[in-house]
Amino acid sequence: MISPDLTVDIGGLTLQNPVMTASGTFGYAREFDHYIDLNRLGGIIVKGLSLEPSKGNPPPRIVETDCGMLNAIGLENVGIDAFIREKLPFLETLCPPTIANIYGKTVAEYARLAERMEPLDAVKGLEVNISCPNVKEGGVAFGSDPALAREVVSAVREKTTKHLMVKLSPNVTDIALMAEVAEAAGADALSLINTITGMAVDLSSRRSRLANVTGGLSGPAIKPVALRMVWQASRAVSIPVVGVGGIMNATDALEFMMVGATAVQVGTANFVNPGGTMDIIDGMQKWLRDEGLDDVKQLIGTLVTDG
Repeated sequence: MISPDLTVDIGGLTLQNPVMTASGTFGYAREFDHYIDLNRLGGIIVKGLSLEPSKGNPPPRIVETDCGMLNAIGLENVGIDAFIREKLPFLETLCPPTIANIYGKTVAEYARLAERMEPLDAVKGLEVNISCPNVKEGGVAFGSDPALAREVVSAVREKTTKHLMVKLSPNVTDIALMAEVAEAAGADALSLINTITGMAVDLSSRRSRLANVTGGLSGPAIKPVALRMVWQASRAVSIPVVGVGGIMNATDALEFMMVGATAVQVGTANFVNPGGTMDIIDGMQKWLRDEGLDDVKQLIGTLVTDG
């Protein structure tokens, strides 16, 4: 039996299947080498990178919640120099394209990161995390202000010819507007959603269960919000949308594609089941065969609505 075609194109970057890893949940790929066949992935998005190494927030910084988890890791990472020296050589041996997630505290930092990544042939694309606070604007998140989002995406676009994906924050009033802004500023694709700001408290100690007090909520609990936002964003822009948020199995992934996503990212599921991405790829193939479909692209944006 011929296997269904799972290849997709996310704005000029071809993936052998729609299943990518979500930044911050998969390390730098080597961490999962003993659990899965990394070469079966559609794409690998590494842990968010900054110009300088970051220790992140103090513990406790991960808390399990009903149907999900809160994290306040604080974007701990090795920094771009150590990434190039210590992590990239392994990634170069893999078939799936490596996409580097980058973040900064100023527009200049984002631009500098893009500039440093530009000559690295092994890095096929950049995912720009605009959920970070702009220190020069009093901590206002780039992703919550259309003008700031436009500024940072434009600055990165000017410094790179690589595939450019912008990761949108759900902590906004109008996700469609933010999608339009990112597209106009030069994004080749969008990924959404990032985590939703939340908190958990300990009644007996009267303290937050996270040292940072608040954190980012991920997992199945946010899937309905993510589906809605992916649907809205995909209708607002002409560039591909990558769905993220609560994808635990093939059904979840296929639902995101039905509402308009061209590909998906798997995040929290990696903590529950390190082999989850493989299960999702296999499950996609089985569902397509059962439905008599020979190409996963036949599913994209087929949601039936009255509107």
